[in-house]
Amino acid sequence: MMAVSLYMKGAAPSPGRKMKHSGESVRALPVRIVTVGKKRSKGVQLLFEEYKEKLKCYCCINDIQVKSNPKNTGDVRAQIESEDTIVMQHIRPRDWVVILDEHGLDIGSEEMAQLVEDAGKTGSSMLVFCIGGPYGHGPKLRERADVSIKLSSMVLNHQVALVVLMEQLYRFSHEKIFHSYLFQCPMFLRQF
Repeated sequence: MMAVSLYMKGAAPSPGRKMKHSGESVRALPVRIVTVGKKRSKGVQLLFEEYKEKLKCYCCINDIQVKSNPKNTGDVRAQIESEDTIVMQHIRPRDWVVILDEHGLDIGSEEMAQLVEDAGKTGSSMLVFCIGGPYGHGPKLRERADVSIKLSSMVLNHQVALVVLMEQLYRFSHEKIFHSYLFQCPMFLRQF
């Protein structure tokens, strides 16, 4: 599978590596997650808060929930447009935007980690993940996005996608710190 950075707008490919984690310094960007949908279930909110608590050692998580169909219209196109307008109000010019979309790049955990790492090298002020509503993302957000990914070959509702995203962010953050420590630890280095 090709490196995710090949698909980012205006990005050069990442150099190849011999080790999974090279120990190079990567700026941890604050993360904003914009989710379009109905009110979260208590179980999903508990899982989200648990991951947010675990992640606070690595990065700041800003959670924004946008109500699905804010104008309460029966017209799907109007619903997508109104959700699109509200989501775009939460995106700043220097944000690095990732949309989660069923037609996005099919990436695994390794590519997700590379995506987050590459975002830290862009000079952006924040990493923004957008989870769409029942009819997906609007045209303004699709145009603005730096990359579009899918978390699974199956279609996930916004609540499941949120939990999977948080787990992947935690997995990357935890492993990055753990591996950086191991590769600098004298006891670990003596084994080789």
